[in-house]
Amino acid sequence: MLSFLPGPILGFLSMLCYTINTLFWVIPVVLSSFLKALIPLNGWQKVTSYLLDQMASNWVACNTFIQNLFTKVDYKVTGLDKLAKKDWYLVVSNHQSWVDILVLQRLLHGKIPFLKFFLKKELIYVPVLGIAWWALDFPFMKRYSQAFLKKNPHLIGKDIETTRKACEKFKHKPVSVMNFIEGTRYTQQKHDKQKAPFKRLLRPKAGGIAFVLDAMGEHLQKIVNVTIYYPEGIPTFADFISGRVKEIDVNIELLDIDERISGDYFNDKAFKQSFQGWINELWQSKDATLEQMVTERKK
Repeated sequence: MLSFLPGPILGFLSMLCYTINTLFWVIPVVLSSFLKALIPLNGWQKVTSYLLDQMASNWVACNTFIQNLFTKVDYKVTGLDKLAKKDWYLVVSNHQSWVDILVLQRLLHGKIPFLKFFLKKELIYVPVLGIAWWALDFPFMKRYSQAFLKKNPHLIGKDIETTRKACEKFKHKPVSVMNFIEGTRYTQQKHDKQKAPFKRLLRPKAGGIAFVLDAMGEHLQKIVNVTIYYPEGIPTFADFISGRVKEIDVNIELLDIDERISGDYFNDKAFKQSFQGWINELWQSKDATLEQMVTERKK
């Protein structure tokens, strides 16, 4: 509606509104977090979890409203009709920009359960946000290096056990767990350094997604495979809020979680090799999908 305004003004107003929206919701989230922590009753924990998820969902909805108010983006999306809010999902996507997160939140909001990320256990100590992430049931994981485990063999398997316990609450409430398999944002420099065998993607990291599937395999029902393409080039967050992004293409594919990707990645060498093969096949397919999206835009 206000996309006719000059870019710098759009960027300033958008950032101001994003900040106000975040502060508006983070206050009740943090307060509810403390109430949740103070009353360790199962019934109370479930009620506050639903309430907190709704607050976070409202935050995303308000962000979408802000985007519609200040920017005009043509989204070309396929596959949204296959999703359901009542199912448990693992969401994977290529990663090019911080804008990816806004795109995923906008398009998947209301279509699947609220997106949650696996976080390093140390992040629980981040002021304000740590308690908010805990209250929103973001799983915190503790990973041990191979060198550390060699010195402390009694801790082998403890990381998976700890994460699996953190995911117990997801038995009663559908959830969507987000994972950027590449582990970092795509740049041509990173691509060249990796000597990646893909034209438009970095090498996928199998360990992270294997960790999630091992910890939550019995709860997750489908994989939501998202491919994002920016026809005008990979944008920065500043580009997005300043109205310089006009077109975004998104392809969504729903995949089954079957026996080929269900196993002990960290202790079964045969399964680990098979799983890595599956990941590479998935990424080859995604690379082909990206190439097709590029070709269609050129027609």
